[in-house]
Amino acid sequence: MSENNVNAYLLLTCPDQNGIVAKITQFIYQSGGNIIALDEHVNQNQEFFSFRVVWNMKNSNIPASELHAAFEPLAKEFMAHWRIEFSGQKQRVAIFVSKYDHCLQEILWRYNMNEYEIEIPLIISNHPDLKHIADAHNIPYHVFPITKENKQEQEAKEIALLKEHDIDLVVLARYMQVLSPSFIEAYRNKIINIHHSFLPGFVGGNPYKQAYERGVKMIGATSHFVTEDLDEGPIIEQDIMRITHKDTIPDLIRKGRDLERIVLARALSYKAEHRIIVDGTRTIVFD
Repeated sequence: MSENNVNAYLLLTCPDQNGIVAKITQFIYQSGGNIIALDEHVNQNQEFFSFRVVWNMKNSNIPASELHAAFEPLAKEFMAHWRIEFSGQKQRVAIFVSKYDHCLQEILWRYNMNEYEIEIPLIISNHPDLKHIADAHNIPYHVFPITKENKQEQEAKEIALLKEHDIDLVVLARYMQVLSPSFIEAYRNKIINIHHSFLPGFVGGNPYKQAYERGVKMIGATSHFVTEDLDEGPIIEQDIMRITHKDTIPDLIRKGRDLERIVLARALSYKAEHRIIVDGTRTIVFD
């Protein structure tokens, strides 16, 4: 296969100004690229421009290996934050789990159906309970029991393992541990989490029981990037489901888990397809 027989993905943010789209598309045209998708957004409050464009490089006169260097002068002119990705370069994903298996099962099902352009070289857990699932998919399963006393030491071992396997993205598939600031900093905007989001919100133990007792009419799930502020990182994807007085606590739990696995699966898909730009405390997700 030719080096250029790939699609290139450009994600760019910069101060808004005239001519950005024209100059970038002209760059792609002059290089022999064929644009197959383009989307843009301007934050009117901050006058900040965000852009995603995908083009096929089959007839490009710039080798893929030289595209970053060729585009860099234009990016500097725009004072842009940017990155270029290529199809065929699969992101390497580590999945963290504890004892709940529904999100893990959903991801692995889609992974085996080739829905994601990713590789999953390992699964990490603080419990041995889900090893049989990893074994069924021939994915190495690593157990790091976490206590208050050994947390720092165990996380250091986990980070070393992630570095050893060149991990690009960490997915917390109902991993029931709070990551330390040092872990988060090592993978800034590269850790995706999932959690329930009841309306109204309930915190503390047994939120499903609290929701049932309040007679909630709606439950939801939120997937977001992990920051030091627990469950308050930039949101990637959300969804909701109606609840009625007929629903029992087991019904709420089942519906909540359905939402969690679907919302996390979508968030991973957006990341794998290079559709996300982190814009401060929020995200821009190009559809």
